[in-house]
Amino acid sequence: MATLYTHKDQNIAKTWVLMGVFLAVVVAIGWAVSWYFNDPAILVFAVLFAVIINVGSYWYSDKLVIAMSGARVAQDAQYPELHNIVENLAITAGLPKPKIFIIDEAAPNAFATGRNAEHAVVAVTTGLLSMLDRSELEGVIAHELSHIGNRDMLVSTVAVVLVGFVTLISDFFLRASLFGGNRDNRGNPIIAVLAVALIVLAPIVAMLLQLAISRKREFLADASGALLTRYPEGLASALRKIGSYSQPMRRANNATAHLYISNPFGPRAAASAISKLFLTHPPMQERIQALLGK
Repeated sequence: MATLYTHKDQNIAKTWVLMGVFLAVVVAIGWAVSWYFNDPAILVFAVLFAVIINVGSYWYSDKLVIAMSGARVAQDAQYPELHNIVENLAITAGLPKPKIFIIDEAAPNAFATGRNAEHAVVAVTTGLLSMLDRSELEGVIAHELSHIGNRDMLVSTVAVVLVGFVTLISDFFLRASLFGGNRDNRGNPIIAVLAVALIVLAPIVAMLLQLAISRKREFLADASGALLTRYPEGLASALRKIGSYSQPMRRANNATAHLYISNPFGPRAAASAISKLFLTHPPMQERIQALLGK
């Protein structure tokens, strides 16, 4: 019978497999572009540019996300119970207490960000605080602390760097081709067609892999959070309530959507396996069933 422990182990393994496939896509597109143009300098420039931009975003991720979400500092005197829950769970998880922020939004939601445990941030909406009871709120906070403990920010950043790299190389290739780039050394026309197809399709594949990694990290944080509280029913009940709220957040943003515990644009139907590929979060019912072992 599947347990939270097996779900956690499975999700860790699946995440690393996805990252491995991601790296394979990067290597493949790198080979295709360098072979097509016979110019390795293109790859050097693209890698340096993508890494500098994305690592800079990672380093200042907490400040950027807080500004984009419109969050404010949660004062101890105004939110004593929230501070108490965060502090107790952080001690249990062996983590420093993160900074706590409040987002003035009716939609129930929460996120964690920051480049490491020492610079982590947890933010919750006012709607979440008003909708959940203590055990449910503990489940949500444990989920967010699990993102910090599992170093999901690092995994997400690696994924963003790789997506940025793939997209940049593909865009450069298409622009260079339009202006008649170096085609003297393309060699076998069949390989040339395959290389072009790979370069054109690679950004789509990279985006799908990034979304898949995001979904797996949500499953992993659910399992880790439930293990932290030893009460999976609390988080399952919280997810059920969060999933029942249909309105999007006022400041929902595609750049930060994957950080939240629930899609900030509101629940989206995933009637088919194809539609699920384009979701930043797993369907809420699947998350609840995994927590309750159904």
